[in-house]
This record gives sequence, structure tokens and C-alpha cells, in this order.
Amino acid sequence: MKISRVMETLQVINQMGETNHGIERLAYTLEEQQAKQYILKECKKLGMETSVDAAGNVIAKLPGTDPYLPAVAIGSHLDTVYSGGRYDGALGVVAGLEIVRTMVEEGIETAHSVELIAFACEESSRFNFATLGSKAMTGKVDQETLEELQDKDGISLRNAVVNQGLELDQFLSANRKNTPLKAFYELHIEQGLKLIDEKKSVGIVTGVAAPLRLAIEIEGRSSHSGTTGMTQRKDALLSASELSLAVEKAALLEEDFGTVATVGVLELAPGAMNVVPGYASLKVDIRSTNVESRNRVLNRIKERAELLEEKRGTTISMKVIQEDQPVIMDEKGRKSLAKTCEDVGVSYLFMASGAGHDAMNMATCWPSALIFVPSVDGLSHHPDEFTEEKDIETGLKVLEAEVLKQAVIVSKGEDQHASTGI
Repeated sequence: MKISRVMETLQVINQMGETNHGIERLAYTLEEQQAKQYILKECKKLGMETSVDAAGNVIAKLPGTDPYLPAVAIGSHLDTVYSGGRYDGALGVVAGLEIVRTMVEEGIETAHSVELIAFACEESSRFNFATLGSKAMTGKVDQETLEELQDKDGISLRNAVVNQGLELDQFLSANRKNTPLKAFYELHIEQGLKLIDEKKSVGIVTGVAAPLRLAIEIEGRSSHSGTTGMTQRKDALLSASELSLAVEKAALLEEDFGTVATVGVLELAPGAMNVVPGYASLKVDIRSTNVESRNRVLNRIKERAELLEEKRGTTISMKVIQEDQPVIMDEKGRKSLAKTCEDVGVSYLFMASGAGHDAMNMATCWPSALIFVPSVDGLSHHPDEFTEEKDIETGLKVLEAEVLKQAVIVSKGEDQHASTGI
């Protein structure tokens, strides 16, 4: 394993989508496609079998000695949020690539094949729908939902994927949940402060808090700000403001369950200084590992919306646009990772994840594990997102040891460059 090569590879990938306000490598854009093509090229150099499935997921396999055994897979995503950072997602893909590079260089052969997966459209930023690639792979999305997705510029998912040589009508054929995998692993930055606060090097995730997302529309009445009396107004913004505060209050009541809720988008119309807003729309994200707690937050928001309709004379409609189920990660896999950490001398912490990841979808079909490394200042989805090189190296050390343990080393020879054409 060469940490310098890991950092260089990350740098190459992050040139794709680099802007003066962070990395923008959005799902199904040219920048994301360039990153996928780079990974495919590097995998082919290693003699891996490569393909892109119907949803745009990159899959590369280093064959094991026994073709009848299920593969051990490693993966994450290459797309980013708007004004994103350099490590979220990309680190996990590069980590898997580095493990295979090391295997080839050191002539390590395993009984099980080792797969690298770069998932498409993990972030919800562009289409307000998260982990699309891994949902397609695990049979967790339907055609009707796909048809409805569009970005903020009105570009439909159907039209967006054409530029990558994909057809929306074929997306569901990416489903491979009946294909056996021995295990799936994802290395990711924590995006929080627990590891740093607890002074631990690695987080072993016990469960993933899945999001329930709402689209809320508030219809009031636009009117002149100078001639409409204060008691005559049907101000959509004020309803939206009160409802936003209600979202916060509802989540605070569930703090013991680690439940959180966020109003991430607020849009107004007509958007003029001298006009009382007649329309507002909100996007709300509610997350928890406890479904009952998450539902209580939802119900409190609904109750407050009903009161606001009467109080302010506005009409409030609410639609659930995403409702994922929290996932508990494989217990046997967690224990195995803990033993690996102890074997290689790395401190660890069992912890839940407040953010969704592709691993949570994979875990519903195959034994899966999610490994965290520290994020400086807990910062993520931001241009200043940063993870120390030494922490990346530690996380990769654990991931490599665990993958090789599960894939079962059968031989370790000399440099294999001649046989693979590197």
C-alpha cells in the first residue's frame, strides 16, 4: 500500500469538477463521467474485468482462483454535492483501487474475486434522490420514481443519463441482488466529530440512519406590501418560517434517539421586495436510526401545518419524496472488523451513522460493513472538507487487512506487472 499514490489518485480525480468554490462533480454530468472513465482505465491496467451497468455504476473485478466463490466487494461513489469536498465518496473508491494495485504488485492471489464498485448518483443534490446507483443495484427503486426525477434546471433524469450512453428504461436491469457477494465494504470520512472527540482512529458503523424527505408547498396570496393590511395577509413566507421552526422543535423532542431534521431548501414567489409572498416551497430532511422517532417528528410537522393553515389562511400540501429504512450493519462483520483493528493495532469506536451511504442499500442484500475515518472539524459537503493523510492510511490499513482476510489469500508471489501489462 502506498499512501502517496492514494493521495495522488485523489488529486487526479478532484481535478474533474474542480471550481473556485469546491468540487462539483454532480451525478450524471460530464465531470462525473470523466472520473468514471479514469477509474475504468486504471482498473483495466491492473487486468481487472470492467463494466458499467445499466444505472451507470462502474464494476471492476480482479478474478480469484475459484470462480465459483462469491466476490468480496469494495466501493463508494464519485459524485459530489454542489460546492463539495475532496474526500466524500472518492476516498472509498480510491481506497479499493489501491488495495487491488497492491495485490497485483505483490502478486497476492485470493480464492475469492475482489470487486471495486463506483456507484452512480449517491448524493441527493442534483435530483433530490440519494444513493440511486446502489438502489438500482439492490432492486430498491421503481420505474415510476425514476421518471419523476429532475434537477433544479428542469433536466429530467431520463435526459441527463443519455449523455453517458444510458437509457432510463434499462435502469432496473442493474439489479443484481440475486448475485452472491461474500461481503461489501465501504471506507468513508465520518462527516462528524465523534472519532476526534473520542480520540479513536476508526469508526465501525453499527447502523445507518436513513432519511425521510418531504416536499412542502405553501399557497398564500400575493398582494401589494404597501396597501395590504397586516391582518389581511396570507403570507406564505411567514407560514414557511413558522413551519421551519416547528421542524426544529419536533426534532429536539427526539434528541434522545439521535433524530435530526433540517429544512435544506426554501423557495419563494414572486420574490419581489414590495410583494407579500404568495407561494413558498420547502424541502425537509428527517433522519434517525429509530423509525418510530422519525415518524413522531413527521406527525408533529403535519399537526403544525394544519394549525398554520387556520392561523394564516394558507394552504399547505406535503408529499413524502423519499422514505428509506434505517439499516443495521452485519453483526458478524462488525466483530470481524473489530478483531482486525486489534490485530493491526488500531483504536476503534462502534458508532451509528447519521448520513446515508451506499453501504446501507448493499447491507439489505449482502453482509456489509461501513468504516469511518476522522473528518477535521467534523466538516463535510464543504470545500474545506479535510481528512489527515495519516488517518486515511490507518483506515486503508484496516480495510486492506479485512478484505484480504475475507477474500482468503492463497498465494503471494513476485511483482505481477509483466503478466498484467502494467
